[in-house]
Amino acid sequence: MSINYDKLTDKKIAVLISGGVDSGVVTHLLCSHGLKPDLYYIKIGMEGEDSNCSAEEDIELSTATAHKYGLKLQVVDLQQEYWERVVSYAIQRVKQGLTPNPDVMCNKLIKFGAFEEKIGHQYDIIATGHYATIYEQDGLYYLGTAVDPVKDQTDFLAQLSYAQISKLVCPLGPLMKEQVRQIALDAHLPSARRKDSQGICFLGKINYNDFLRKFLGEQEGKIIDIETNRILGTHKGFWFHTIGQRKGLRLAGGPWFVVKKNVRKNIIFVARGWDTQLQYGHLIKLADFHAITQPLALKEGESTDITFKIRHIDHFMHGTITCEQGLYVIHSPQPVQGIAPGQFGCVYDKDMRYMIGSGEITI
Repeated sequence: MSINYDKLTDKKIAVLISGGVDSGVVTHLLCSHGLKPDLYYIKIGMEGEDSNCSAEEDIELSTATAHKYGLKLQVVDLQQEYWERVVSYAIQRVKQGLTPNPDVMCNKLIKFGAFEEKIGHQYDIIATGHYATIYEQDGLYYLGTAVDPVKDQTDFLAQLSYAQISKLVCPLGPLMKEQVRQIALDAHLPSARRKDSQGICFLGKINYNDFLRKFLGEQEGKIIDIETNRILGTHKGFWFHTIGQRKGLRLAGGPWFVVKKNVRKNIIFVARGWDTQLQYGHLIKLADFHAITQPLALKEGESTDITFKIRHIDHFMHGTITCEQGLYVIHSPQPVQGIAPGQFGCVYDKDMRYMIGSGEITI
């Protein structure tokens, strides 16, 4: 689905630029269609004496891109809002034994939340480098999937409101990643050869376990084979582990997978083998379901065909969703690995065209 740039001609446009190749190409595409957006670099993250995370290179590349196209660039410091809204959310969820998704909340509360409150409200359009599409049908806007299924990032936008997607433009949605990289090279963008960023948005280069250790410390607990009830070893705190995790357990005779946690007793339960059914499930319960464009109007016991994701993966799974005792429950005919409470279950129409909404996975 191509972008109709003609519709943007009279709009006031802000681009959220990161210094990476994706947002650089967004800037190039807008300018190549005669548009002159304002660029904003949102400064968040965890800079400090004990952090090796720096925004200097990001800002340098963003500045170079702004200079190349004769655009204004402003650095917006939202670090305080980040700590208050996203980092605190992540820490509280981990303490409860859940697996948070700070990237989803960062988009909802910071990039399209705090930024909107401070600056974004002055603009008609917010353009970003997310791999997604926004399309209009019968007078309504929908969060559509990207052409590139591997890069599709709609799951990171799953908690955005209708008002937020209504002014969002994602020029990369109709493109494959290799096309984006080639556009950057052909246009000689400053960020053309920069590698894609990895990891959790608010941590930057900080190791996730180091982050948890700083705020939650360490506390030795047992690792127990859930099938035999045999103690296999110890861990340094349930908060360092998530359902479905394989790496970092330091157990012989594996592979071992985390299948359950006892938060009160600080116990990790594991199961052995690639084919152990204990790490799989067919039912995914969603709490506080957030519909984006239209409500998922199912009555008790009713169901409908859908596709879904429960983490950032390169494919969609097919299933049905049912209203059961006030919760929406995804039923998957195929076993789903690593259903982790606290993550978001993202629900799409059966043709994988657009996102219906999302809910937090619960027990």
